[in-house]
Amino acid sequence: MSLIKEILRISEIKTPKPASAKDLKNKILTYLEEGRFRKAVNVLYTAHVPLPYSIYAHLFQHCSSRRAIVEARKVEYHLNHFLPNPPVFLLNRAIETFGKCGCLDDARELFEEMRERDGGSWNAIITAHSQSGYANEALALFLRMNRNGVFSNAVTFASVLGSCAAVSDLALSRQIHGLTLKYDFASNVILETSLVDIYGKCGAISDARRKFDEIHNRNAVSWNVIVRRYFEMDDGKEAVYMFFQMFPAAVRPLNFTFSTALAACSSIHALKEGMQIHGVSIKMHFDVDKVVSCSLIHMYVKCGKLEDAHAIFEQPNEKDLIFWTTIISGYAMSGKTREARKLFNDMPERNVVSWNAMLGGYTRFSLWEEALDFVYLMRNTTKDIDHVTLGLILNICSGLSDVELGKQIHGYIYRHGFCSNLIVSNALLDMYGKCGNLRSARVWFYQMSEWRDNVSWNALLASHARHQMSEEAMSIFWEMQCETRPSKFTFATLLAACANIFALDQGRQIHGFIIRNSYEIDIVLKAALVDMYSKCRCLEYALMVFKEGEEMDVILCNSIILGCCHNRQGREVLKLFGFMEEKGIKPDHVTLLGVLLACAHEGLVELGTQCFHSITDKYGIIPRIEHYDMMIELHSRYEQMDELENFIKTMPFEPTVSMLTKVLDASRKHGHLRMGKWAAERLNES
Repeated sequence: MSLIKEILRISEIKTPKPASAKDLKNKILTYLEEGRFRKAVNVLYTAHVPLPYSIYAHLFQHCSSRRAIVEARKVEYHLNHFLPNPPVFLLNRAIETFGKCGCLDDARELFEEMRERDGGSWNAIITAHSQSGYANEALALFLRMNRNGVFSNAVTFASVLGSCAAVSDLALSRQIHGLTLKYDFASNVILETSLVDIYGKCGAISDARRKFDEIHNRNAVSWNVIVRRYFEMDDGKEAVYMFFQMFPAAVRPLNFTFSTALAACSSIHALKEGMQIHGVSIKMHFDVDKVVSCSLIHMYVKCGKLEDAHAIFEQPNEKDLIFWTTIISGYAMSGKTREARKLFNDMPERNVVSWNAMLGGYTRFSLWEEALDFVYLMRNTTKDIDHVTLGLILNICSGLSDVELGKQIHGYIYRHGFCSNLIVSNALLDMYGKCGNLRSARVWFYQMSEWRDNVSWNALLASHARHQMSEEAMSIFWEMQCETRPSKFTFATLLAACANIFALDQGRQIHGFIIRNSYEIDIVLKAALVDMYSKCRCLEYALMVFKEGEEMDVILCNSIILGCCHNRQGREVLKLFGFMEEKGIKPDHVTLLGVLLACAHEGLVELGTQCFHSITDKYGIIPRIEHYDMMIELHSRYEQMDELENFIKTMPFEPTVSMLTKVLDASRKHGHLRMGKWAAERLNES
């Protein structure tokens, strides 16, 4: 009997009493308080008893915040295994957690296996798809939910509206807007703000503004959305206006609202308003915010105030990688590459964006040799290269007309899987075209047939037009229409090609095509039309196009002035020059060269002399060699030899060979031996 008792005693020692649900609960909570999350989940997973609902909810919350899918599956397994009929709200938490962890298959499987669902179940699965970027699936679930007669709440509508914005489904957005009114959610500021956001993203900015004006209790997020949407619709002026309207409404802007408003100022070069926003940011202590500071630097750079941008950079704030890259990009893109390079060399750390910013500055200003040296430095220093880097390197190959280097880059692109990147592909196509290797350009163009776009067609078309293959360019244009819609750039290139080969009929066809298809004829397109008609000796049409519409600038005026010069209509040039002054359009060196050329055609020596002196005195433009050359032409052609002698001897530089040749020819023609002898001696010395 004593032996049996001893065996029982030993058995009790080796087989401890199972922990109670209360003990397990306390143990899990202790681990969670200590930050030992995985240990807490393992305790649950190895437990063989159901635990209180609050423990499952607590663990699901921790799994969501940590995106811990393995632990989430363990908690969900224990929930379903040890609770024969788990409560719906816990299954909803499990679906939400799977969605947050990006495992939609798990979420969808659990949702479909649920014996009963409530509105929260539908909200969870719709939100999971919406937040993971599966907008179409989220919308399909919403429609299924409505067919099942399940009532939608504010959370449902918020998720569905986000999905509508992702796929730019304006029609469905309007229907959901109607449902929010039907279910009496009209005063929910979150949903109202979501509607403002989606209308803006779908391009219906007037509807977005109307809805925004209907919000009675607008908050900082509402204002941030409307400012952002105006900016993204390229209406920087209205974005800045709405930003300033926040202050009478007594709403404190978010840092992102400041950033967007400053970006809007940059887009419209609104320095005054940008400085006002800077002042407000200082008063509200936002100037120390990194997002706002970077936006301020960018705004001052865009508005031509590099010193102010650098002053912000030099403030005693912590400078991160974005801060450094912003100021370097500002200097590089403003042509201050030396200053940018010095800052780049001083950077405590760099990434591929920093390298691209510096490289972009070199390529923007055609500093090809420096850019190539920088590429070699980059390759020896870092292995980080992205699609932007490759596009810039291909630009360098184009600038240097180095097709062999371009082919090497092509090989790198192929080996490293960048072929399907559209930016890289188009840059490669453009490189082959600019280097004159049109055969390779065409081969690559057809190889990228699955992903090419409008830019690809324009690059191929421009390559042929650039190399005087205007008829081939026209052929590409007609072929292009089978695949994509031509852009304004397409027409500008084609019109230049027509001008090169004096193809008036084809130019007229393109003009008609533009009108029939309701393209907006902006200043750039108008200048291309004027240039084409002028070079094709159809000045009447050129003048007609020029006079259409109110919008004009100096480039457009230069196009018609040079067109009139090309057609030897000097008097018309003088009229147009007077018209420019009436409109307050400041001439540039091209305009004044055209006026001098017109004076030479019409024999207006005195007027030409007055115009030459006004270049500096009235317009603040330093005369170029071509202006001096035209004055020599003017005096030589009309036997103004004394004036010519005085003019050429007072020039601030030595006369060129072309100038001396003109003087020698004029002296022989008009019998001015002294000037002829002087010019001949100078030519012999050169």
